[in-house]
Amino acid sequence: MRLRNTLAAATGAFALVLTLPTSASAATGELTYVFIDSHGARQTGVLIDPPSRECITIPEAADEARLPAHSPVNSTDATATVFSGIGCQGDYFTLRPQGGRASERLKVRSVVFS
Repeated sequence: MRLRNTLAAATGAFALVLTLPTSASAATGELTYVFIDSHGARQTGVLIDPPSRECITIPEAADEARLPAHSPVNSTDATATVFSGIGCQGDYFTLRPQGGRASERLKVRSVVFS
């Protein structure tokens, strides 16, 4: 009887583990970029362990009245596709994982990770 109860409890626990929601996947690492702050100074921004398959508008470039960010460096383990517009709109460029980079000429406002 004890063995049957133990087996039933183990089976129930295993079934419960299988039905629990899993956490959203994320790219591991960071994406850095350069932006101009409100005083006109160059600053470096960073997105750390960003979520995958979710459009991220770069906070410092979210206002179209401000200059876009530039010079992105992808040090995550996922491909990063950067966009010229907010909400992953406009022209785009893909940065390979673990070191993909672009020059100051590439202007970005949003990004999505694979």
